[in-house]
Amino acid sequence: MEFGRVKPEVLAEINFTLPPDTELTISTLKEAKNDEPLQVYVGCAKWGRKEWLGQIYPLKTKEANFLDEYVKHFDCIELNATFYKVYGPETISNWKEKAAANPGFKFCPKFSRTITHFRRLKNADEITTSYYEGIMAFGENLGPLFLQVGDNFTPKSLPGLKAYLEYLPKDVPVFLELRHKEWFANNENRASIFNLLHELKMGAVITDASGRRDVVHMTLPTPHAFIRFVGNGLHPTDYARVDEWVARIKQWQQMGLQSVWFLMHQHEEEFSPRLADYVVKQINQELGLDLKRPHFLDNDKG
Repeated sequence: MEFGRVKPEVLAEINFTLPPDTELTISTLKEAKNDEPLQVYVGCAKWGRKEWLGQIYPLKTKEANFLDEYVKHFDCIELNATFYKVYGPETISNWKEKAAANPGFKFCPKFSRTITHFRRLKNADEITTSYYEGIMAFGENLGPLFLQVGDNFTPKSLPGLKAYLEYLPKDVPVFLELRHKEWFANNENRASIFNLLHELKMGAVITDASGRRDVVHMTLPTPHAFIRFVGNGLHPTDYARVDEWVARIKQWQQMGLQSVWFLMHQHEEEFSPRLADYVVKQINQELGLDLKRPHFLDNDKG
């Protein structure tokens, strides 16, 4: 993942402190019913990583069996494969079957780039229907959906975005990721989109990337958090940032948070399992949970 990448020598100069909660976050969590235990899912973005051979995948694992191995270590995946291609129910069913060894496993499919980047949410009814027809084959293994609009998608496109979001089915949770700086630089723009999401009961992705601190908006339109964390090769700041996130999640839990999806990215993905393991370790310790940790073949759990 290249979004927000900076040169290593710049990392020490960046203020990684998480901003305070917004008023909408506070009110959303205050209004939330929190009768059930907090649901926490930690995973990565892709399973097809050859760099993980000998790390969490046995050395001789064939690529066709990478997903079989991935589900042994994590409880969810940010499914970027669906961004590049709309898959039919048959392929999705095959992936679902591979997750049978971990019944609680969740797939979080990204909307097709044809919908979001090429057609920019216009004239996209037919392909959206195809996308949903495919992913619904995940059944009970389907997690929230992830809709990322392009870097050049500005607040001028809010009417089209509103129309598209209102058109979507309401029975599967959707989280929206925005990237253009104008969404965050102007208070009116921020309020318009986050209030809309709150009204539609849709979530907002928080992307924590080194070079784009404005996207760490800390706004929860629903009592559910979807965090895309972009690390820097296990730099010491990665661990300090995770610690602060765990502290904030614990605070949100006490305020009424119902679920959190923590998806790990690295600019070099070979490091993702290691830092994801640290996330799980800290969440278990600080929140008193017993989430499954990845198993490393060299038995070095960090």
